[in-house]
Amino acid sequence: MSAVINHDESLLHRHPSNPILTRKDWPYPINSVFNPGATLLADGTTLLLCRVEDRRGLSHLCAARSANGVDGWQIDPQPTLMPNPEEYPEELWGIEDPRLTFVPELQQYAVAFTSFSRGGPGVSLALTKDFHTFERYGVVASPDDKDAALLPYRIGGLWALIHRPMTSLGAHIWISYSPDLRHWGGHRIMLEARRGAWWDAYKIGLSAPPIETSRGWLVIYHGVRQTGSGCLYRLGLALFDHEKPEKCLLRGDSWMFGPETEYEHHGDVDNVAFPCGFTMNPDGDTLNIYYGAADSSVALARASVRALLEWLDANGSSERRQRMQDR
Repeated sequence: MSAVINHDESLLHRHPSNPILTRKDWPYPINSVFNPGATLLADGTTLLLCRVEDRRGLSHLCAARSANGVDGWQIDPQPTLMPNPEEYPEELWGIEDPRLTFVPELQQYAVAFTSFSRGGPGVSLALTKDFHTFERYGVVASPDDKDAALLPYRIGGLWALIHRPMTSLGAHIWISYSPDLRHWGGHRIMLEARRGAWWDAYKIGLSAPPIETSRGWLVIYHGVRQTGSGCLYRLGLALFDHEKPEKCLLRGDSWMFGPETEYEHHGDVDNVAFPCGFTMNPDGDTLNIYYGAADSSVALARASVRALLEWLDANGSSERRQRMQDR
């Protein structure tokens, strides 16, 4: 049996100013703000590309910028990226949950987001240099699919996209490959939702984009468990091979962060802590993890990459042992 280390008390530390962004901060009328993608700009400014739900119930994306990543946010006075259903009918009911990746080869940021329409949620992709103008690629993974992020560089000459399709096999995390960011194939399961009574037995999905470490790609993922009072979202960890990211090296047995506070327990959707982005401090170890709280506000937690890897070593299982547990 592996040792069990305390969960969020030793791994993810909530910022005392939480929630750091709410609808009251917005320069125009909205219902809620949550699930932001995050990046550090060249000048050190933290940019959050937030999911903003308007009072119709439809979502768009809006940028907020801060010198310290905590307060003093400068929010775009109008939506930064609006749905455009006339040219992109898959955006009829809004665009949601962006993940941001800076791509050195392109010298641009890739924005992978969920587009929502009659067919259900799908994965769309856009590129931007400045978060003012965007080149849309449209749908790259058709419904039902979401929770997507692009890896920052090619793997074996191909771009790699992590996403979560709903298939007859269940709600698992997949990876797909492309030569041009438009045509995708080589679809493979990266991580399966477990079975039975596990905390992540109902469905799983990518949270923030993968974190590149010396040991491989460190992935924070969300697991959903159905309870008598509804779905409960909590976070787990897994580590994947650097050159073959579909190969899982370690997966945490237990969850390591979940809803604990009032702003996480109660909102438009109760009991949700849902990260879509992070930034890394200059020390190369400290993560600033930005997450949606109860689909109503934006919160911040800080963590150490070193501590996350140590926790995974102590609380993780190899791929072979995971399969035995699911039998």
